[in-house]
Amino acid sequence: MKRKLISFVISAVILMVLLPDTFAFSESIKWYSYDEGIATGYSEGKRIYINFHADWCVYCKVMEKETFQNPAVISYLNKHFISIKVDTEKETKISYKYGVRSLPDSWFLFKNGDRIGHAPGYIKPDKFMKILKSIPEDIGAKKKN
Repeated sequence: MKRKLISFVISAVILMVLLPDTFAFSESIKWYSYDEGIATGYSEGKRIYINFHADWCVYCKVMEKETFQNPAVISYLNKHFISIKVDTEKETKISYKYGVRSLPDSWFLFKNGDRIGHAPGYIKPDKFMKILKSIPEDIGAKKKN
């Protein structure tokens, strides 16, 4: 009996080592298209985060791998923001509307779509969390500062 239990535990550990993605943190950021995200932010009363990116952008890929895979970032964005991804190559009108000049570019909006501000360039997870937590809930909060 002990031998079977030990064998089972060893097999389970080996599987977890050989197949780490199966046992990894599985939550991810819920991304919206631009139009859907703006409408959802308004209807749900949540602030909006827009990530401008392109397939060829090296730092966009780094931010995707490091910042957007961070469990704290994922949890906070999903709970407090509506997150939108905009490919600057495919959605040029939206990129132009926000004056995107370099990538990645992170924009933050109030729930009504009014702009709070943006942070161009790659942002490490810890700095990104500080930015997210510093963003006011509504326009009134912005005016008080």
